[in-house]
Amino acid sequence: MKLIYQNMLSFLIVILTTLGIILYSVTSASTSWEYNRTYKSLESYAGNLEKIALKTDPKTGQIHNITGDNIRTVEQVLSERNVQFAIFDYNNNQVYPTPPTNVKLHLKQSYWKKLKQGKTIRNIQKPQNTEGNPRLRKDDNRSYVYVLTPWFQNGKLIAAVWAGSDVSELQTNIGEINSRLYFALLISLLAAIILSFLLSRYQVNRINRLRSATKKVANNDFSVHIESKGRDELDDLADDFNQMVKSLEASDTEIKRQEQRRKEFMADASHEMRTPLTTINGLLEGLAYDAIPEESKGQSIQLMRNETKRLIRLVNENLDYEKIRTNQITMAKRVFDANKPLTDITSQLEKKAKTSGDELILKPFDGELQTYADYDRFVQVIFNIMQNAIQFTNNGKIFISGIRNEERHASVFTVSDTGIGMSEDQVKNIWDRYYKADPSRKNRKYGESGLGLSIVHQLVENHGGEIEVKSKVNEGTTFIVTLFDEGYEHKQNQES
Repeated sequence: MKLIYQNMLSFLIVILTTLGIILYSVTSASTSWEYNRTYKSLESYAGNLEKIALKTDPKTGQIHNITGDNIRTVEQVLSERNVQFAIFDYNNNQVYPTPPTNVKLHLKQSYWKKLKQGKTIRNIQKPQNTEGNPRLRKDDNRSYVYVLTPWFQNGKLIAAVWAGSDVSELQTNIGEINSRLYFALLISLLAAIILSFLLSRYQVNRINRLRSATKKVANNDFSVHIESKGRDELDDLADDFNQMVKSLEASDTEIKRQEQRRKEFMADASHEMRTPLTTINGLLEGLAYDAIPEESKGQSIQLMRNETKRLIRLVNENLDYEKIRTNQITMAKRVFDANKPLTDITSQLEKKAKTSGDELILKPFDGELQTYADYDRFVQVIFNIMQNAIQFTNNGKIFISGIRNEERHASVFTVSDTGIGMSEDQVKNIWDRYYKADPSRKNRKYGESGLGLSIVHQLVENHGGEIEVKSKVNEGTTFIVTLFDEGYEHKQNQES
């Protein structure tokens, strides 16, 4: 079943149930109200008749108005309301209307006992139920709603009056009320059907908007945006959908970007591997066919060894990155003085720096530069950053320093160069795998794979530390690495 019909059916069931309860309640209440109104009117007529009928002659002190003529006069006055009266004397004999000869009519004894107690009786007289009820006229087959009220004088029951009205008039009034209620129910039902259809269609249209947008997203169209007014759960769903689309768009963009990086890396890696492999293969063929002079064989072997190391380094960088990224390496963190590894790394890279005309300047820390980290991985981080600085700096200076930040409970290391620098877009991408800030430098000795800084970033994150880059084109680049003391890594990350 379509959702619109399900919603309409739900609305109609609720509305019909509510209307049915209201109709039953109102019908019952109106019926009771009509009967109570009639009973009260009859009691009022009986009371007025009592005042007229029991009027005492001031001269004789006798009651002289209990006559059939007087009662018939009252009935004529109330003829429009179809009111009838019957009178029973103190012996429970009907005296008005006069019953047939030799026929005595009485009220039920249970009624008479209640009348003696001063109680008023309310009831309905059916044509087939004449026992204990007055006979108003011969072969009377009408139903009456009536009351029985006692008349007392000097504390004694002297008579009882039966005042009744034809129930058909009462039923006519109730029927008119009920017909109006049924008409109102019919109008309400039609209005409910129309409103339930409109409301259901409105809700279904909102859902269809989501369906249409979902199909577009499934077809890689991430320009979809669903308007939301924040009124209900469907608007909340629309907000969530919009957020999902943004996330999918960002993921799709990132996937495409990474795919492009992968393609570039495969091209670069193929190029970088092909060159040394071609060199090694040519030298091996030359050695095999004695095409290389004896005095050049040592140089050829050394060249093959260098090219082999280059291939090994390229493979190892990829393996290291995957292990670091998937947390397959174990961090043996401990506290050590970082002055010594900084000095050792600077010494190792001095020769390579001089090849590019660069000067390495280490600013030693006065005292122990206590650092909490994995010693070997710390060396790898600083080494890669300094090596990157050397690669992109020619005839410049590279400054290395380390300090303590006691307020943050951390050691802070800075590597700053005066090299070519980077644009803002390049700074955003330098942590990406396979990315190269200067793609033209594919044949430099260091950083062929574009994985060095990706490894650095992953290692710093695994330490629970922070790394920041500041750079301007043609003005140089500064890397700032912050490693927190034991017990402060996660705290600092949560605060940031």
